[in-house]
Amino acid sequence: MTTERPEINIEGTRDGKTWQPYVFRYKPGPLDRAPVWNAPHQPRLDWQMWFAALGDYRRNPWLGNLMTRLLQGEPTALELIDDNPFGQQPPKQVRAIRYRYEFATRDERRATGHWWKRRDRVLYAPILGVPIEPASTAE
Repeated sequence: MTTERPEINIEGTRDGKTWQPYVFRYKPGPLDRAPVWNAPHQPRLDWQMWFAALGDYRRNPWLGNLMTRLLQGEPTALELIDDNPFGQQPPKQVRAIRYRYEFATRDERRATGHWWKRRDRVLYAPILGVPIEPASTAE
């Protein structure tokens, strides 16, 4: 095993400014969440997302399909997610961000409460969804 790994986080927005992450059951995600024990079960989606992060999004068309289903609020896609920050009203746009995750040291965990550190944030795939018009100001 490795001490660090690339991870894809899928985020959504309704306003184009505030992006909220979908939290998966078994992937590293929230920095303060301890690693999840899943043996002997192998969660296929979470595992596939790890491998997708090792390459180009164009070699993983299923990821775009997942993102499209999240935009549609598709119940079968949402069942794969541990925390859907959008409730019954799906976002207007979604994006996939890739980070490099690694375990926090014991001292870092004690100081911050974080199990993970992440760095090297990059847009992994194009943003999907509808254009978001800026909010007009009433005069």
